[in-house]
Amino acid sequence: MLKKPRILITNDDSIHAPGIRHLWNALKDTCDLTIVAPATEKSGVGMCLTLWDPIHIHKVDWHTDTPAWKITGTPADCVRLATSKILTNPPDLIVSGINRGSNAGRTLLYSGTVAGIIEGVMRNIPGIAFSCHNYENPGYENFEKHIFPLVKYVLNHPLPKGCFLNVTFPSSGEVKGIKMTRQGMGIYKEDPDHRTHPDGYSYYWMGGKWESHPEHEDSDVTAIDNGFIAAAPIYVHELTHHEFMAERREHFESSLNT
Repeated sequence: MLKKPRILITNDDSIHAPGIRHLWNALKDTCDLTIVAPATEKSGVGMCLTLWDPIHIHKVDWHTDTPAWKITGTPADCVRLATSKILTNPPDLIVSGINRGSNAGRTLLYSGTVAGIIEGVMRNIPGIAFSCHNYENPGYENFEKHIFPLVKYVLNHPLPKGCFLNVTFPSSGEVKGIKMTRQGMGIYKEDPDHRTHPDGYSYYWMGGKWESHPEHEDSDVTAIDNGFIAAAPIYVHELTHHEFMAERREHFESSLNT
């Protein structure tokens, strides 16, 4: 890289979350950074967009002279507004996180952190989503040194169109290495907590607990369980199940077009 790459930073834990400051700190000396992140926590919103409420953009004073804005919307809103209204030119890369809690396994389908990256990928902007498996004590500072090498690799060796990296840091700061993995099968299963309001009526607080599944030895879940950083290439450009289509198309159409 002959010049500093232009990188957009976002997340779903909010612009005030510790994880985004560690992500910024890992890249501030080597990259030209802009931050556009939710004003409040938006964990678990996935690809949700704000359609029925106004969205406000507020400039934020950040450390040094990094331009930063907070958005009263979702991570997907942040990337949409950043690329269409805030930035003069598209960034070279979007990075999101560092998410508090793992986006390994099928949990990435719910992740606002991942959604911000997907919004970029759909605009042909490559991206990396970062998360940390340890929710209670993430230890983000232990992983800062690994972030720029991953960014540099993606910039120097471009990902295929429609592909992004989903990077998950293990619980321990003693990293054994970095593995390219497949996305695993584990997921946070609902664990609703029944509660009673002081006025007497019942309600539920939607909790969650990790549900393990048999994992391939190359999965991200296996890698982080063994102390490795997992980097899974996720492909969102083509969503069609081509094998099923080829196998069933004639039967499907002949059965229904009678």
